[in-house]
Amino acid sequence: MSDWNPNLYRQFEDERTRPARELLARVPLTATRRVYDLGCGPGNSTELLVERFPGAEVIGTDNSPAMLADAQKRLPRQNFQLSDIAGWAPQGQAPDVVYANASLQWLGDHATLIPRLFATLAPGGVLAVQMPDNLAEPSHKLMREVAGAAPWAATIGGAGAVRSQLLEAGQYYDLLARDAAQVDVWHTVYRHPMASAHAIVQWLRSTGLRPFLDPLDASRQQSFLAEYERRIDAAYPARADGQRLLAFPRLFIVAQRKS
Repeated sequence: MSDWNPNLYRQFEDERTRPARELLARVPLTATRRVYDLGCGPGNSTELLVERFPGAEVIGTDNSPAMLADAQKRLPRQNFQLSDIAGWAPQGQAPDVVYANASLQWLGDHATLIPRLFATLAPGGVLAVQMPDNLAEPSHKLMREVAGAAPWAATIGGAGAVRSQLLEAGQYYDLLARDAAQVDVWHTVYRHPMASAHAIVQWLRSTGLRPFLDPLDASRQQSFLAEYERRIDAAYPARADGQRLLAFPRLFIVAQRKS
């Protein structure tokens, strides 16, 4: 895929940061030495970690040079590293916190990935994960429906397979419970008021729509977005105040390693 667009991503930063903040609130540590933010994006989640753990070395990682450049501008004193989570491993001292907000959903084989990340922790350390669980929502069903129609189907191909279906909450619990002092798994459905169907599309252009739009030329991108927005308009009707409610399920995991 093409590189991420930090400006587009930040249009809905408050909404994107809310689950990051709520994930961090459940991390049961008061002091840490080293913290990693995996898939840090433009640094909004890293900023939360710096505020929560002012004495710690906080390292943000991402596979997007554009996002890292934006994060570095936001937090010029922080250490940001170009890294792919699929092959990531901490260098030197084991981390006290591995934090991954809205990043692991882009990787497959969670049955291997989640225990591997957990194993990198120092004794008593915490793995904190939040992942969108919205593939069954109209927002994402409609992406796949439009992608499967003419004239886009031949070009887009298997874009809908870029993200894999998440495991069940109990399965994540089982992956961690034997080696953990405690595991907290929960599921939340946010309902974000959005000004219009167009606003919903703009939100998704910087994330879920990227694999669908990248293979298309400019003309077919515009026709795809027009048809997608038409269907979104029907799927998310105006509420009493004219706003649209975008349902956005998210899965959270906080697991602490035994001391």
